[in-house]
Amino acid sequence: MKNYGVFDILGPIMVGPSSSHTAGAARLGNLARIIVGKPFSRVDFYLHGSFAKTMAGHGTDKALLAGVLGMRPDDENLSKSFEIAKEKNINFTFEEKDLGYTHSNTVKFVFTLAKNKKFHVTGSSIGGGNVLITNIDGTEIEFSGSKPTILVRNRDTKGVIAHISTILATSEVNIATMNVVRNKDIATMVIEVDSNIEESLINKISELKDIIYIKGINPIKE
Repeated sequence: MKNYGVFDILGPIMVGPSSSHTAGAARLGNLARIIVGKPFSRVDFYLHGSFAKTMAGHGTDKALLAGVLGMRPDDENLSKSFEIAKEKNINFTFEEKDLGYTHSNTVKFVFTLAKNKKFHVTGSSIGGGNVLITNIDGTEIEFSGSKPTILVRNRDTKGVIAHISTILATSEVNIATMNVVRNKDIATMVIEVDSNIEESLINKISELKDIIYIKGINPIKE
């Protein structure tokens, strides 16, 4: 896990009493929603450690749900997330759960998609509104969403990384970091870049052979 200094954990613009339990929770929910990228009818939240203990007192539950609904940490409607979710016919539950050896402010989002398909995202609020996504649907990764990020899941065949790198280069997009995680015959790439990600770029990469999933995530503006 990355080491954070004092200038990384200055408090964000937000609604709520705690940058970790409220602002960070809303940002986690928002990232999880973007990662899923599909309509969902239900979200089950499994809260670990401090998140579970401060769920109602610091509004962690409302902030997590607000983020999942697309609200930013400074949204004035954050405290009304329960009511808004019901209006949108989004069902939700909150449950305390031991998620193992992980940060105390950790949550596992389990989304119910069409045809009752499940998709889960796990992440932690690490202080000052900063967050870290640590698992996407069973694949352990690590990214913060603080930089424009491209997530790619593909069949682990030769040439995919080279083809993606070529598309980025010809589009004049500079790669800041690239990490690849392999799980059996599937590879997951986390690519941080130096400029905001255009939808046209994502469309180009999605046309490559063996791409299973791709998502471009630009930083959430305060």
